[in-house]
Amino acid sequence: QAQGGKMVEFAGWSMPVQYKDSHINSHMHTRQHCSIFDVSHMLQTKVYGRDRVKFIESLIVGDIAELKDNQGTLSLFTNTKGGIMDDLIVTKTDQGYLYVVSNAGCADKDSAHMQARLQEFKAAGHDVDLEFMDESLIALQGPSMAQVLQKGVGDDLRKLTFMTSVLTPVFGIQGCRVTRCGYTGEDGVEISVPSGDVVSLTEKLLADSEVKLAGLGARNSLRLEAGLCLYGNDIDETTTPVEASLVWTIGKRRRQARDFPGADIIVPQIKAKTQRKRVGLISTGPPVRQHTPILSSDGRVIGEVTSGCPSPCLKQNVAMGYVEAGFSKVGTSIQVEVRKKAVPAVVSKMPFVPTKYYMGQ
Repeated sequence: QAQGGKMVEFAGWSMPVQYKDSHINSHMHTRQHCSIFDVSHMLQTKVYGRDRVKFIESLIVGDIAELKDNQGTLSLFTNTKGGIMDDLIVTKTDQGYLYVVSNAGCADKDSAHMQARLQEFKAAGHDVDLEFMDESLIALQGPSMAQVLQKGVGDDLRKLTFMTSVLTPVFGIQGCRVTRCGYTGEDGVEISVPSGDVVSLTEKLLADSEVKLAGLGARNSLRLEAGLCLYGNDIDETTTPVEASLVWTIGKRRRQARDFPGADIIVPQIKAKTQRKRVGLISTGPPVRQHTPILSSDGRVIGEVTSGCPSPCLKQNVAMGYVEAGFSKVGTSIQVEVRKKAVPAVVSKMPFVPTKYYMGQ
């Protein structure tokens, strides 16, 4: 608030929707320089024990066993009906635990889900334990992230590639975990930091003229340009990974073994195709918002927008939503119904703005 944050309620937390800069300026600053997003509301969990990989794989679709040490992956909690309960990142650390980050809006549901499975696992004699972490989490995102952060860490950041993680002091603050990931489509990191030190770390980063604070508004438009799903909007318990175009999150070994929740519904969908599909849309004219009906060229309702906004980078409206599978091909002309008027739109490939994740030299 001292930095001018306009606060809103979000998933039971008070969060800055924007700072002194306009939403557009904040968005563009992230694309051109770098921004700090406070994402301390996310649920951070450590999974310990000899059977930790088996435990987490009993809840999600990913192949965690095949990850290298300190490598992470995006995955999905699924239910027995094949619906997505949440998306999460699982990192296989070399410290004897898995580091899991999942969504604030699902924190109560996720923790209850993990604890219920933990009881079953322990009752069956397996060795596994959970620790829900108190740490804060900040995301430093944008093309100048590495030059800003390099001054505060001993290791060469060129060795830290996308979706890898390291424990390191940051600007003298001990006990930080730096993971090269984020939800903007830019090169970036998320830094898990002891909560007593998060203000100090943020101030040290803000001392660099490249860095500004950014709020939820910019986070939403950045992730949408990057074609990334927001849980509760674009994916939920009524959507399967196949409908959501997230088949790539399902490990090959897991598909063959069909040993994750909902596998008997999800795996056949991969070959058989689904009746609806998540797609990207581009339109001009009035902005497209969540719940906007999507129409065929003859005016029939064929789907619904789940996220939409004017793209600050493209100067067009970008959106994602679900359409009948027959209309999901890139380049298909469709319409969106904005304020009772049909507006032309086209199915577009995602990401809308090319992603710049750092894959190494």
